[in-house]
This record gives sequence, C-alpha cells and structure tokens, in this order.
Amino acid sequence: MSSSDQSSGHQTHVALFPSAGMGHLVPFLRLANTLLRHNCKLTLITSHPPVSSAESHLISRFLSAFPQVNELKFHILPLDPSIANSDDPFFLQFEAIRRSVHVLNSPISALSPPLSAFVCDVTLISSGLLLATTLNIPIYALFTSSAKMLSLFAYYPFAKMSDPSTDFIRIPAIGSIPKTSLPPPLLINNSIFGKIFAQDGQRIKELNGILINAMDAIEGDTLTALNTGKVLNGLPPVIPIGPFLPRDFENPDAKSPIKWLDNLPPRSVVFASFGSRTATSRDQIKEIGSGLVSSGYRFLWVVKDKVVDKEDKEGLEEIMGEELMKKLTEKGMVLKEWVNQQEILGHRAVGGFICHCGWNSVMEAALKGVPILAWPQIGDQMINAELIAKKGLGMWVEEWGWGQKCLVKGEEVGGRIKEMMESEALRKQAAKFRDEAIKAVEVGGSCDKAIQGLIRMWSK
Repeated sequence: MSSSDQSSGHQTHVALFPSAGMGHLVPFLRLANTLLRHNCKLTLITSHPPVSSAESHLISRFLSAFPQVNELKFHILPLDPSIANSDDPFFLQFEAIRRSVHVLNSPISALSPPLSAFVCDVTLISSGLLLATTLNIPIYALFTSSAKMLSLFAYYPFAKMSDPSTDFIRIPAIGSIPKTSLPPPLLINNSIFGKIFAQDGQRIKELNGILINAMDAIEGDTLTALNTGKVLNGLPPVIPIGPFLPRDFENPDAKSPIKWLDNLPPRSVVFASFGSRTATSRDQIKEIGSGLVSSGYRFLWVVKDKVVDKEDKEGLEEIMGEELMKKLTEKGMVLKEWVNQQEILGHRAVGGFICHCGWNSVMEAALKGVPILAWPQIGDQMINAELIAKKGLGMWVEEWGWGQKCLVKGEEVGGRIKEMMESEALRKQAAKFRDEAIKAVEVGGSCDKAIQGLIRMWSK
C-alpha cells in the first residue's frame, strides 16, 4: 500500500513543471518516477518547442515507459529576444516560459481529479505562485542544486541590498562565498538570469515547501541551518529527498560504452564529461585530449562542442585533428552523444570522474562512490566544487577558475588526473558517501520517509 490514501478512493494528483535544460528536466523525471512508485497520479507539463534534442528524446522515452502519466503540452508564446538581454538559449527559454504561464490556468483547472500539489522548477517560482494562487493549489519548488546554493538563492536579495561593496557575500550560519564563485551572470548588470534569481529568491517564503536533491551525509549542517531559520527567517520547509535514483527510461538510444568497459580492470578508467550546458572551446578540447593521453590511464570521454546539441554537427576527427584522434583511440573511447552517465559511474572499471560539478553529476558520483576532479564551467558549479572538496568527495583545482575563461594545458590536466586516480583518501571518502546514499534511498531511509511524509500531507 502506498502513502496515497487509496482506502478512501482518493488518489494524490501532482503536477510537475520543469524548466529548460537537461539539468532541470532530469531531476523532475526522477522525482516523477519516485512519485509513480508511490501510486500518485501525475501530470507532466512539457514546454514546446524544447531547446535541445536531448530534452525531446528523454521526455519521449519517459512517456513511453509510463503511459499512465498525463502529458499537458504547453505551447510557449514567442519571446522577443531583444527584451531579454541574453543570447543564452536556455535563459531565453526560462523567460519565455515565465511570460507564458498564464495560458496554463484553464487546462490546469480542468484536470481531474483536482491537483493535490503543484511542483515547479526553481526558475519558475514567481510565475508558478501566480498560477497556484489563482487555482488555490499548494505549491512547492524543486531546487535543482545543492543546499548551499539554496542558501545563497534565499539570502541573495538581502545580501545585495545590505553590502554591495565587498568581495564576498556573507550568508548567516553558512559563511562567506567569494563573488568570483557566484554564477557569472549574477555579476552582469540587468542579466536575465540575475533578474530571475533575485525575483524568485524574494518570493521563496510564499512557497509551501522546497524539495531538494540533497542528503544529510553531505549537507546536513546547511539543511539544518535552512530549516531552523538561521539563514533566513520564515523560509518554508526544505525537504531533502535525495539522492534521486536514475531509471531505465534514461537509457539513450545511442550505442552504450558498457561492453568496452566490461573488458577493463576495476578502477582503471577515467570518465570525463562536462555536462549538457557546456560547450568547450576547440583549444581546450585538444588540451583535455592531450591530458587524458598523458595521464597514462584509460578513459571514456564525452565531448560537447556546441551549447545546443541540434547545432553539434561536426565529427570528432574534425574537432580533434587526425593525429590527436589516433592517440585518443589507442587509449580510450571518445563519444559525442548523450550517454547514461549513472550507468557508466556505476561500472566497476570507472575509478574517477572529471566533471563540471553540475549538481546532478555530483549526486550521481556520490551514489556510486566515484571520486571527482572538479572543473566548474558555469552557474552553480564553483559553489558545488568547493563543497565536494571540503567534504573529501573530490578535488578542486581553484587556479583553473571557470572552464570558459582560461586555457588549462594538457600536462596540468594529466597530472591532476593521476593525483585523483592514485588518492586512497579520496577513494575511501567517496565509498563512505556511497554507503550513506544507499542507506538514504532504501525503504525506511531518509529519502523514502521524506517522500512518504510529503504524499501523506498532499493527500489530506
């Protein structure tokens, strides 16, 4: 029997409203999977047209796997890009969705049974609140980053007003974050991201709760500070429901590298991937390739050359050059398509992960006990990198800075890979986090209890 009140014939009905980009979509679909296992009825709001092919394919696989999910297609109104002060296709999509949300009033009010709860993306809080207030539905935000980043998000509007002149933002009970570690668009006047961040941060207290892919073993202190009013008085409950478990529907249609990994010794392979939002420069791609080769380890490397995958047309040899490509294929496997990252991280042959420190990737590495070499590229990733270095889940080379800003030479990359792969301390600490993560997701674990409690509340 699930947490839903099946005995009275009432089924908990939850609407999920993700925003643009795989980093936002993936956690929503993993949450959806968890809610379905507890017999909730689900409505998934899908925005059309999506920015990337990866999003379209993942939604399609999810809906095929779960035909019982009601898809509410949301056709976004056209946005004049000149009013948005950005050329980032994902930020433009954030804004277009926010400005179009009013068209959902009628279809959501017609849903049957009526909604028990509405869960929106963190970038849609202001618009989601308008919708939920009009329709009188409890509203929650799914925060798609770390609890430390959530503390910044909640406190940021007040920090800006109180002390704009210093090089740090001091967050009560959390500590100081250097402004150089903030998501770079926050430092640009009138940036679309900055406006959304400040606007939605100011309205966070109006939510009924905040769901977050986090767990006590990594961020217990921060979660406690958020939930006891030490960061900001009046915050709604912050409910850690992580780590999210990946599911079969995420398996891509492309060929899997698993058979290649099957033939390699335990912990002998470096996995390198910099996320779905990062386009690495050609020069840096070549230096990373050279570093992987010089490290002496075998490697599996996912290359991304364009921000939006629909524009990513060139072959690997065109990007790398013939000579480097030959060296790469002698020692490793290089791919340009979407892969099942969790499946790769869970393979016994993988011993380390060079990554951008997107939060989904950090939690996936923790769940599989794989040490990280952090190389932040955009957004929240420097704050996440500092956190994993502090906790011993990985190492962070601060002087590399933002991946988009300076060229790190192959020799340096190769040296740091060796350092990560040879560190017994990192391996032990990563294994500890894996054990804690497994406990959290087991029946009766902290994640399971949190979800059960939520559904009980929603079904009243």
